[in-house]
Amino acid sequence: MAELVSPAGVLPLIPDDLTLAQFILDSQHPSRPVRKHGIPWIIEDHTGKTLEYEEIRARVFGLANGLKNEFNIKEDDVVLIFSPNHVDYLVAVWAAHRLGAIMSGANPSFTPEELTYQIQATKASIVITHPDSLSVTLSAVQTAKLPAERVILFSVDGASYGKQITVQALIDRGLASGDTFQERKLRSGEGKIKVAFLSFSSGTTGMPKAVAIPHYAPIANVIQLAAHHRLNDPQWEDQRFGRDDICCAVLPLYHIYGLVFNTHFSFFSGIPIVLTVAKFNFLDFLKSIVRHRITHLMLVPPQVVLLCKHPAVKEYDFSHVRYLTSGAAPLSRELMERLIEIFPNASIGQSYGTTESSTVITTWSLDKRCDLSGSAGQLLPGITARVEKPDGTLAHFDEPGELVAKTPSLALGYAGNSKATRETFVNGWLRTGDEVRMNRRGEIFVLDRLKEMLKVRGFQVAPAELEGCILDHPDVVDTCVVGVQDDYSGELPLAFVVLRHDAAKHVRNDPTAAHEIKQSIMKHVADNKVAYKKLAGGVEFIDVVPKNPSGKLLRRVLRDKAREMRSRPAAKL
Repeated sequence: MAELVSPAGVLPLIPDDLTLAQFILDSQHPSRPVRKHGIPWIIEDHTGKTLEYEEIRARVFGLANGLKNEFNIKEDDVVLIFSPNHVDYLVAVWAAHRLGAIMSGANPSFTPEELTYQIQATKASIVITHPDSLSVTLSAVQTAKLPAERVILFSVDGASYGKQITVQALIDRGLASGDTFQERKLRSGEGKIKVAFLSFSSGTTGMPKAVAIPHYAPIANVIQLAAHHRLNDPQWEDQRFGRDDICCAVLPLYHIYGLVFNTHFSFFSGIPIVLTVAKFNFLDFLKSIVRHRITHLMLVPPQVVLLCKHPAVKEYDFSHVRYLTSGAAPLSRELMERLIEIFPNASIGQSYGTTESSTVITTWSLDKRCDLSGSAGQLLPGITARVEKPDGTLAHFDEPGELVAKTPSLALGYAGNSKATRETFVNGWLRTGDEVRMNRRGEIFVLDRLKEMLKVRGFQVAPAELEGCILDHPDVVDTCVVGVQDDYSGELPLAFVVLRHDAAKHVRNDPTAAHEIKQSIMKHVADNKVAYKKLAGGVEFIDVVPKNPSGKLLRRVLRDKAREMRSRPAAKL
């Protein structure tokens, strides 16, 4: 099989002299529909509060002015957001971009240690956080030696928060003062190299790494999605985006899927988003779909599993929903068929992408209303891909191998990690680390993950990160973490552990000791890592971790062992 070019159409011109904020807030593009007057951009789910275009632009200017006045945020400074979704989250993103600064989003469930790692890795100048996350933030900035005065709070219900300045206060001060910054116009081609985001990914191996994403990349992906969906094309009848539609936004905005596809592409399409700002609650989500007459659902597999299996779903009429896609992990045909029953009038299919490709690489073809093939769809316009076998030769059609892709939305690499960049970004191509097969239609079927990274509820989990934490436990001398399959979460981390001599002796002499030590190891990880990284797959003791002669963990051996263990019938009492 030679390299395959996307069959989905021609890619329009991508501007390379705009920041993402300028592209979304200030410019027009031939692929972009003219937005109807009076339609909000953001609807806050639980309050119904709306933000329209002019108010958003004013708030963005006010915050940019306030950040410049109060903190002297300037070109290439890093603004880190540690918060769940908030109506001003994207306002903060665009305000940073107005100043030429770089955005980085952190998971709001992080522990102080995990947040400290990201603050230090990005060299963040300020942290914008949520009141619920303030204690963790203050602990992290103290360790990272960032002054507490450089912690800013999103406002909740108009409350004040003592010494910490709020985003709302900065907006108010910024709007009340004269211009203190001059937004820079990028030179031709500069958008391809000027960093917009430092988004974290585990890549193909090792600890989480900061993916350096230039402004051009998400702009390109939005235009690729628009071209694929024939957006603003009056000759195309199947307009999946652009009518009187409303899109849910339950995905976290620190995640590349929520940031690019779910929100920026929706804004480009003229579709309001209903932003979930509270912790995801499935029953509230069902009510929201009906209350707001949401037509477009962008989801991850755990949410799809709940839709297909929760008994409350049958109480709702979802006939108004007309589009649903799922990404982050493959869905079974059984789940897809059930989705079609629940959403009888919707186009339904799967999408695939990575942080490094910012974001979508494939989504299902327009000539299929519902795609039950099991594929993640076809390549977006402007993407070329090939499937490589382990020996480096090209796979034939329908033969498995690693997906290697070239796309205009490609990131620049991993900031501060040239070795990982060289391994993943090769001469303008992205080695995805995913085993796939590709058919002649350019459809991708994701088979397995060649890279060491796990996917838990759509989130990346680096085994090496968990292994480093487990090795800090006093009873552990060696460990290897693998993923075990789970219907809801996709994968769960399982730790194979080699005990220190005295602990191993204790286990042999005391039948209850094994359970106590396993629980202690699991608690140690739970106390130091975000909830989705806990060892929900369990802990198993082994005599030795298998390694090759150079000392590399033979993770596949233990994955096979875990699979075999879980296939054994349970012992009868």
